[in-house]
Amino acid sequence: MSPLLKNTLLSGMRQKVQRSLGVLFSLAFCVSLMLHGCGIAFNTKLQPLKIGITTWPGFDIVLYAEAADLFKRRGLEVELVRFENQQDSARAVMRGSLDAAFVALWDAVQVDPGNDKPVIVLVTNISAGADGIVAQSPMKSVQDLQGKRVGAKLGTVNHLILLEALNKYKLPPNQVRIEDIANETSAQLMAQKKLDAAVIWQPLLGETAKKVQGNIIYTTKEVDSLVIDTLLTSSQKIQEKKAEIIQFLSAWLDVMSAVETKPTEVYTKVGQLLQQSPQSFASDYAGLKKGDIAMQKRMFQDQSRLQESLKQMNQLLESDQRAGRLPRQDLEINRELITTAIEAWKP
Repeated sequence: MSPLLKNTLLSGMRQKVQRSLGVLFSLAFCVSLMLHGCGIAFNTKLQPLKIGITTWPGFDIVLYAEAADLFKRRGLEVELVRFENQQDSARAVMRGSLDAAFVALWDAVQVDPGNDKPVIVLVTNISAGADGIVAQSPMKSVQDLQGKRVGAKLGTVNHLILLEALNKYKLPPNQVRIEDIANETSAQLMAQKKLDAAVIWQPLLGETAKKVQGNIIYTTKEVDSLVIDTLLTSSQKIQEKKAEIIQFLSAWLDVMSAVETKPTEVYTKVGQLLQQSPQSFASDYAGLKKGDIAMQKRMFQDQSRLQESLKQMNQLLESDQRAGRLPRQDLEINRELITTAIEAWKP
C-alpha cells in the first residue's frame, strides 16, 4: 500500500472515530440534562393545599380522591375544611385563610370584598334536577306561586333557583312572598303547613314532597341551569401555588374518569365517608351534570357559558333586589389552569 493511500485511510478512520465519539458525548450530555431535569421535578415538593368544602354531592365526590390516594399520586397534600355554608368558605378564600373553596358561581359573584380578586378555575357540576321547588297540595305549577309564601334564603343559591323558575314561567319576583329562611328550616315549616312552597335540594326535596303529600312543581332539569358549582381561588393564590392548583385540577379529572369507568367503587367509597349508602349517594349525584373534560371545554372556551351565566345572574339579581347585594364586577374566569391540566392529563 502506498504511503499516500495509507495516510488517507488512517485520516478517514480518525474522522469516523471523532464523529462517533462526538455523538456519544452529545447523547451522554442530553441524558445527563434529562436526568438532572427529572431529578429537579421529583425533588421539588409541592406545597400543601387547604380547600373549603360544604356538603353537596357535586363537591363531596372529591372525597374519592382522598380515599383512592389520587391526591398523593399527584404529589399533593390536601386538607378539606368543612364549612356550614358557601358564603363563609368563599369569604375565607378572599381573606387568604384558604387556598380555594368549592362554591356555587352565584356565591362567588356575591362574595364580600377582600384584599384580592376572586378567580374561577373549575366547574364541578351543573344542577340538572338536584334542586327544585316543592309546594303544598293542590298547587301544581310555578304560576300557582303568585301571592304565596315561598321559603328561600335571600342571596343564596336557593334564591337563584326561585328566580330562575319565575323567569322561565314569566312570573315577576315581586308577586311572590319570599320567606328568608334556610333549606332545613323551610322543610320543617312545610311539614307544619306554615309555608306554601319551598326551594330545597335533594334528597330533602323528595322527602319533603312525600312528607307533606305535596308536589315538586319545578326542578333545575327544566332549564340549562345557572346553578353552576365551581372551584374558587384568588389571583394571589394562583401566583403562590399555581403548580399545586393545576395538580389539584388533574386529580379532579382523575375523579371524573373514575366516575365514568368505575362508578360503583366511587359511590361506595364516598358513601362510606359520608355514612350514606352507595345507592343513596348515586341517586343524589344523578341529578347533576358532572364536571368532566367535556364540561370544562364547554364552560371555559372563548365564548364561554360561564361568561354568559354571569350576565344572566346579574339580570336576575337586578330583577329582585331583596337580597340587598350587587354582583361583583371583578370576578375572573381563568381558563389557563384547567386547560393546562387537560392537556397534560392521561387516563
